[in-house]
Amino acid sequence: MIEKIKKLKVGKIIENPLMKKYTTYKVGGEALAIVMPDDIKSLVKLIEFVNKNNVKYKILGNGSNVIFKDELYDGIIINLSKLDKFEVDGTIITVGAGYNLIKLAMKTAKLGLSGLEFASGIPGTVGGAVYMNAGAYKSDMGYVVSEVKVLTPDLKIKTMYNKDMDFHYRTSFLKKNPGFICLEAKIVLKKGNKDEILALLEDRKQRRLISQPLEYPSAGSVFRNPTGDFAGRLIEEIGYKGKNIGGAYVSEKHANFIINKGDAKASDIKKLISEIQDKVKEKYDIELILEQEIIE
Repeated sequence: MIEKIKKLKVGKIIENPLMKKYTTYKVGGEALAIVMPDDIKSLVKLIEFVNKNNVKYKILGNGSNVIFKDELYDGIIINLSKLDKFEVDGTIITVGAGYNLIKLAMKTAKLGLSGLEFASGIPGTVGGAVYMNAGAYKSDMGYVVSEVKVLTPDLKIKTMYNKDMDFHYRTSFLKKNPGFICLEAKIVLKKGNKDEILALLEDRKQRRLISQPLEYPSAGSVFRNPTGDFAGRLIEEIGYKGKNIGGAYVSEKHANFIINKGDAKASDIKKLISEIQDKVKEKYDIELILEQEIIE
């Protein structure tokens, strides 16, 4: 199958990658291959092939919100890092799905454009951020994205508008309809004071360093915050701050982070997630919804 994909000449191929090297949790077993399409045309050709041959696949950006299992992922990973278009037209940015979100927040700040300050600490790609409606500081992608160019399940390229995207807290149309793939987004920002925007980014960076366990591999917030409450508070209340299973620990700095202290397995993280959900349900009758995605 990999030899057939090579013959398509759609882009770079990494065979038998260990997914722990390509995810921010640093856990996960092998996949059959990672394929990095050169452009949208190559991506369409690749998707056409995998659909025709019933090859399992997963679109992956920075691997910052996913948990791959310890065993073989019997499929290919499609990485869109080469879809890195960046165009500026006044206050409108057109950006490819593979563009790094932190880099985008910094670049727009230096242009004196305001609106993406919330994204300066989210270690994903634009495509992943649109897919899950990533956000922080009471803002998210749904506030700034006006259009999304997508590849539909029948391999047509279509423009979806903000109203079509069904952006809600940590979800979107794309998350509910995984056959659609984000190709690029149009983001509408506002003119601001460059120095003030950069000062805000620096202030937030310092706050993150103090309040989040950035010195360890993690995938950011594990659970969505329940309405009117904080997942971290509930996890502290059940006495799970610092709790571990194997090398997976609930962070002492921020209880809604699970960190890998060096030798965690995906199974350790998944067990810890299940335990926390069970204990919070038992004590508070609240279902903690997982913000991260488990890939089987």
